[in-house]
Amino acid sequence: MSPQRITRGGSRGSLPGPENIHREVLPNGITVLARSNFSSPSVTISGYIKSGSVLDPDAKLGLADFTASGLMRGTRRHSFDALYNALESVGASMGLDSGMNTTGFHGHALVEDLPLLVRLLSEALREPIFPSKEVEKLRHQLLTGLAVRAQDTADMADMVFDGVLYRGHPYARPEDGYPKSIKAIRREDLVRFHQATFGPAGMVIVVVGAIEPRRAAAVVRRTLGSWKNAGQRGCEAPGDPRPLRATIQRHHRIAGKVQADIIIGTNGPRRTDPHWLAASLGNSVLGQFGMMGRVGKSVREESGLAYYAYSNLSSGLGPGAWTVSAGVSPANVQRASALIIRELKRFVKSGVTREELADSKANFVGRLPLSLESNAGVASALLNIERYQLGLDYYQRYAERVQSITRAEVLEVAREFIDPDRLVVATAGP
Repeated sequence: MSPQRITRGGSRGSLPGPENIHREVLPNGITVLARSNFSSPSVTISGYIKSGSVLDPDAKLGLADFTASGLMRGTRRHSFDALYNALESVGASMGLDSGMNTTGFHGHALVEDLPLLVRLLSEALREPIFPSKEVEKLRHQLLTGLAVRAQDTADMADMVFDGVLYRGHPYARPEDGYPKSIKAIRREDLVRFHQATFGPAGMVIVVVGAIEPRRAAAVVRRTLGSWKNAGQRGCEAPGDPRPLRATIQRHHRIAGKVQADIIIGTNGPRRTDPHWLAASLGNSVLGQFGMMGRVGKSVREESGLAYYAYSNLSSGLGPGAWTVSAGVSPANVQRASALIIRELKRFVKSGVTREELADSKANFVGRLPLSLESNAGVASALLNIERYQLGLDYYQRYAERVQSITRAEVLEVAREFIDPDRLVVATAGP
């Protein structure tokens, strides 16, 4: 299928849009989106509630993550083992995880088991009991994860980068906390955090699969429509961090490592920024497309200085980051960093070529149908529509919008966010 045909005739109708997405807002504030797919007998649920690590107190960083990890450790109706046995007995799966601004959930089952899946999700969200024995097991797992993190050069470079770029901002803090803060968290903290921040206001749930959309919404309404929490604390994306005034370099030493990791970057656009798509196309040229774009070609292919090198645009409801990452021999940190900065200077001086932009556009448009082949892919697309208020016809307009981006727009957004003289250079290694 050519990129042009995606927006015409039957091809357009096959994409998510107002005519095939059912959306309703329940009286308690839950937004439900549903779309049918009868090509398989399964169904996927996905969504989030507005509780995240931006609400963590400084002394107990990791509380939101700890709470989310404990939701399925036992409810008022099911023990930890009984909950997973109920899922596994019908071949279903379900999981929850915490982020900065939301706690997400996802599940999969045969369509006849959708009521069971939503009922167990409701239990985990509304009725967790955080058994003391399970809390201590979970604490041990979290502390083990932090010990592993402390020896991971990529993870530690990322922490150093966030700490500098977002200094004085909630995003400077690690979502999974520190050993000291995890040890300070008590079971009562989990209970209080859950009671204060979990509720239906702002919750979004998507159902995609072999079921008529209104029937899927009715399942959600029957199970979660009665949920109330009058004292639910809001979780809104924080404001922008202070801008960089000069390049700042920081190194985190981890003895005995044979690899160093580099992250170089600056602030990026939020996902809701009207110029985000132009930035995303530019980022593809910079360090994603083909063998990781210009950065991969320069630092890895031509110079042989890196095991990997790529750029990334991390964007959400809150402030984003535009970064270049590389894994290198410790002896090559300075040379690789200089090459990365050289590519950034070239990027903001000349932008992208006509051919580079055309290739990236074809890639963006061509991969859209592939991303929507599964229930999970469609569910993710519908969540993006709702989370970022993109409009129900976003994916039907997508190809046209991509094709409309000009080289001038890419250059403009690159210059708006990337100043090669004001960067964070974070490294971790020996």
